[in-house]
Amino acid sequence: MNNLTLVIPAKNEKESLPKVLDELKSYNLKIIIVLEKEDIETINSIKDYNCRILYQKGRGYGDALITGINSVETELFCLFNADGSFDPSELSKMLEQIRTNEADFVFGTRYEKNCGSDDDTIITLVGNFIFTKIGVLFFGLNISDILYTYIIGKTSKAKELELTSKDFKFCVELPIKAKRKGHKLITSKAYERSRIGGKKKVNVFKDGFLILTHMIKLFFIRN
Repeated sequence: MNNLTLVIPAKNEKESLPKVLDELKSYNLKIIIVLEKEDIETINSIKDYNCRILYQKGRGYGDALITGINSVETELFCLFNADGSFDPSELSKMLEQIRTNEADFVFGTRYEKNCGSDDDTIITLVGNFIFTKIGVLFFGLNISDILYTYIIGKTSKAKELELTSKDFKFCVELPIKAKRKGHKLITSKAYERSRIGGKKKVNVFKDGFLILTHMIKLFFIRN
């Protein structure tokens, strides 16, 4: 995995991030942590860990991911949560998928056979189902979990997408733009674990509305 860099947005994750990094110690990969300079408690919680810290110039989840992706120097990148919900044992399977299928992006999915989530609610389940169906019907996406950002991809392909979404709209912007560029997208079975600490940063209704309006915009505007 020495050609892989994890991009971990970690705002206000002082409780969970050290435990996540402990779990990743046995993996031969690079790690970029993206934080706001004001998040002193999270910064101090990982001062003894071997990882690169980047500071956002902007704000938001998407901004953190874009900052991280643009700084990756390895062939492959992976978007990885700081809250313990992503299982690193799935990395090997996802990497194998990207090699054997000659794919450009591999999307983890919680909604295929033998998959699941300890973190989903009925609201997020229904919302994700709707957004995923929109992605399939209106954008030709062949992924079954559009809002799950456990993603491995080719760094060069991601950088050429010129991603701009600074918030949770990023979740749909990446696959839609990747599909339009003609990149090959596939899925990999995943299981979302319970969060170690903290609350969801997603405002279900507000962010859901923003995602929906962004998908409408992307449907009519193809730049």
